Amino acid sequence: QAAHAWYLQAVDVLLDWQRASRDGALPPYDEALLRRELQLFPDWYMTRHRSTAPSDAQQAVLARSFDAIVRDNLAAPRVFVHRDFMMRNLMVGADGRLAVLDFQDAVLGPITYDIASLLRDAFISWDEEFVIDITVRYWDKARRAGLLGAASSSGFGADFGEFYRAVDWMALQRHLKVAGIFARLALRDGKPRYLADAPRFIGYVRQTCGRYRELAPLSRLIDELEGTQAAMGYAFGRM
Repeated sequence: QAAHAWYLQAVDVLLDWQRASRDGALPPYDEALLRRELQLFPDWYMTRHRSTAPSDAQQAVLARSFDAIVRDNLAAPRVFVHRDFMMRNLMVGADGRLAVLDFQDAVLGPITYDIASLLRDAFISWDEEFVIDITVRYWDKARRAGLLGAASSSGFGADFGEFYRAVDWMALQRHLKVAGIFARLALRDGKPRYLADAPRFIGYVRQTCGRYRELAPLSRLIDELEGTQAAMGYAFGRM
């Protein structure tokens, strides 16, 4: 309950940032960068951390999954993207307002990225009821600001379900990337404390894959990698 007001303020800060977007001011968050980030998962989390070189079958699953993730991510409207917009990078000023830290890696890319980063945090997890509550408030303000297209048109501005699905798929790219980054920080840079939060990201990956039938092969790969059994249930093509 105490966090709710801060997250609403964070949404307003994010919208101010996105409304300032303009072409040419920041590097593009393009297909090449999205794929380089995804590759951190097999290169560092699977092969180095889990000591599991992907088999031919697993490589095929990763390739198909990454193709679908990148295609979905690139379909989103483009705005300024902080790339690590989360509570640890928001500081309360003397006037009680939030200011943004750690924006040196900002790019121009999918509008879905920063709201996904804010609510699927590296260091704290929220119930989905809370995540949906904040996301729908963000979505409503973003469409009224003209960032998602006219509410009467098809697409993100007209359908919150479509937008939430896109946020899920953008978050999936981030989860896989961060799991790889945390493994790299531990194994290459001597910072093992980050790996303590890697299970949070694997949990996020499982949660998202469980919602969409086209991600079922990736879900099975994760279960093989982690040595776990998938929960029984049903998967749907969209939310």
